[in-house]
Amino acid sequence: MCGIAGIVARNGKLDLRARIRAMTDAVRHRGPDGEGHHIDGRVALGHRRLAILDLSAAGHQPMVSTDGRRLITFNGEIYNFLELRAELEALDHRFRSRTDTEVLLAAYAEWGTECLSRLNGMWSFAIHDRTRDLVFAARDRFGEKPFYYVRTEDAFAFGSEIRQLLPFLGAVRANAPSVSEFLLTGTLVQSADTFFDGVHSLLPGHCLTYDLKTDALSMRGYYDLAQRVAEPTDGDPVEDYRELFEEAVRLRLRSDVRVGTCLSGGLDSSSVSLLAARMHHAASGSPFGAITAVSEDETNSEEGYAAEVVRAGGLDWVKTKPTYEDLTELLPLVVRHQEEPFPSPSICMQAAVMQAARRAGMVVLLDGQGADESLLGYHRYYAACAMALWRQQGTLQTFAWMNQVTRNNTRVGPLHLAALVARDLLPQARYCQYLLRARHLAARPAMPDWMWRLARGCFDLRALQVLEVTTTGLPALLRYEDKNAMAFGIETRLPFLDHRLVERGIALGPGLKMRDGWTKWVLRKAMDDVLPTDIAWRRNKIAFAAPESLWLARHADVMTRTVLRSPLLARFCSRRSLADRYRRLDRRSQWRLYSLALWEEEFGVVCDEVAEPRLRPALACSAVLGLALDVLPAAAWTATTAL
Repeated sequence: MCGIAGIVARNGKLDLRARIRAMTDAVRHRGPDGEGHHIDGRVALGHRRLAILDLSAAGHQPMVSTDGRRLITFNGEIYNFLELRAELEALDHRFRSRTDTEVLLAAYAEWGTECLSRLNGMWSFAIHDRTRDLVFAARDRFGEKPFYYVRTEDAFAFGSEIRQLLPFLGAVRANAPSVSEFLLTGTLVQSADTFFDGVHSLLPGHCLTYDLKTDALSMRGYYDLAQRVAEPTDGDPVEDYRELFEEAVRLRLRSDVRVGTCLSGGLDSSSVSLLAARMHHAASGSPFGAITAVSEDETNSEEGYAAEVVRAGGLDWVKTKPTYEDLTELLPLVVRHQEEPFPSPSICMQAAVMQAARRAGMVVLLDGQGADESLLGYHRYYAACAMALWRQQGTLQTFAWMNQVTRNNTRVGPLHLAALVARDLLPQARYCQYLLRARHLAARPAMPDWMWRLARGCFDLRALQVLEVTTTGLPALLRYEDKNAMAFGIETRLPFLDHRLVERGIALGPGLKMRDGWTKWVLRKAMDDVLPTDIAWRRNKIAFAAPESLWLARHADVMTRTVLRSPLLARFCSRRSLADRYRRLDRRSQWRLYSLALWEEEFGVVCDEVAEPRLRPALACSAVLGLALDVLPAAAWTATTAL
């Protein structure tokens, strides 16, 4: 797990040695254990190393192949590298190190670009192939590891972080469509564009080739999740899922440094923690480490659930309880390392976990990201499940199922569930709900395409899950995790994103993922003999929540001043409306504005003038519907909790 950098000079104007060193210096935090640079003609590769496998100098990068024909700079982990190494040795490849990097380099030499289909892991790498006079780069299937690039008159340059590329652009300009959509929805979707005009992201499951003979850049997708989802085998689906899950955890325990886990107390992180603890104890006889962030707000604290998991697994438990003062200290660092705006202060809670892990000497952390998207763990999947059930079993069974949902989920009452289903089936209603909340915007952004795609997904459950994994749900979470972890030199590994497990989870029938009102039923059943009953069959999902109400109440004056002095926000918002309404906005809307203003200040962002189309009167009726959908869930929640 490291930071990579690369430049292909397109003319003689750049000092390659100085530029590549500056790029690696900019991501020193990603690789505190070493650095390397290699210049070959007009190609420069750089690397910052976080040593995880083979801590010796043999793991130094950029790494040169044994025949000298190829060089690689690599960020990530190939978890099945031992199996691949044995296969390659049988094909007469010889190795000088115990690293997965050298195995990856040999796999490319043996199988070319087809090596990607053989890898189980997370990766972002670039290979200078001297024999073919090209640079080949690839990003892992789901985008756990970042790969950013720019293309200017002087160079094609790439790196692990955006900050490495900004000096190639001159002025730092905002990508107006990205800013506008974020202000409206707060939803970050996977895109080749970033919030910075001119800085692009290689899409997950894609690779690129830069032909040094012609300066031609080409890209293609090498992995299509929709085509990889196959019908389950004839075996027991619960046992099959458990077997794959255990294998995913086992592979991700391979390390030459200490491994621990993020533990929230929820189903996913608890499952990972207790399986890993069993395997770790069997191999070493020592307790497995776990890190938990405890919320100051008792209403969303999961400390009690985490404690139950700790007792069940005999875990070596480290707790951190970030205060408001910790927030104010961490926030500038989080803004700097996230590099793009983020929609919630819960991202700061995650950063506190990574900080605590580094202090405790846990350089590698397992985490539970990915289970919700592949096993229907979120409330936003209820509409699609209801439609699938209605088509298969009819109206009466659908209403019976909805009743079970409200009985087995303390955070969803009947009216709340009905409102969620209506909103997800009607993209116009969702859009108008956002417009109503964002009346301070000077211009009305167009309805994003992903809203239509989500609504269509309600009639095709598998398509919805593929969309959530590849575009609308998971990518933002992976960005937060990578940036927060690497800010403190921590590698995070995600067993639920083993591609075999994702493919199997999506392929399962809806009745195995939502049964009798229980979300992620197959995982609960598969882990029934491992998890305490109160964890396996929890009825409330809290997730990694921050004490937002406490923090933002104390931070309100600072936020208001920051927002109102922002030149960037003045281009997108009515300054008078913002001054009148800001303190009355919902907390997430307040945070979005504040996060954008902080991002603008940190990176010196400028933005050209924005056109100002106004909200049409014809939208008034739809706005009323949006208001109803906005108010109804809260009212329903209040009513159900009062009963």
